[in-house]
Amino acid sequence: MSEDTMPRLRAARSRKLPSKAVPVAFAFFMSAIMAFLMSGVIVAANSGIDADYPARVLGAYGLAMPVAFVCVLIVRPLVLRLVALVCDMPA
Repeated sequence: MSEDTMPRLRAARSRKLPSKAVPVAFAFFMSAIMAFLMSGVIVAANSGIDADYPARVLGAYGLAMPVAFVCVLIVRPLVLRLVALVCDMPA
């Protein structure tokens, strides 16, 4: 690597969250993606797909995302226990 690349790599690493933030970051991204996908499916099933569909999806997503985020944070410990019951976990 060149000398000018190293400071950029260090800066990129320093912008990362600490490892203790992994559960919250996971919950944020999981809830964001799932809420968006589910909002799209539910809006399409309830009111169809037309010119106003994207606006209705974004409106539903605005409500669903915070709710999904809190739910993922709350149920995460239970899900981890359930997975441990049915899967051979690595050491």
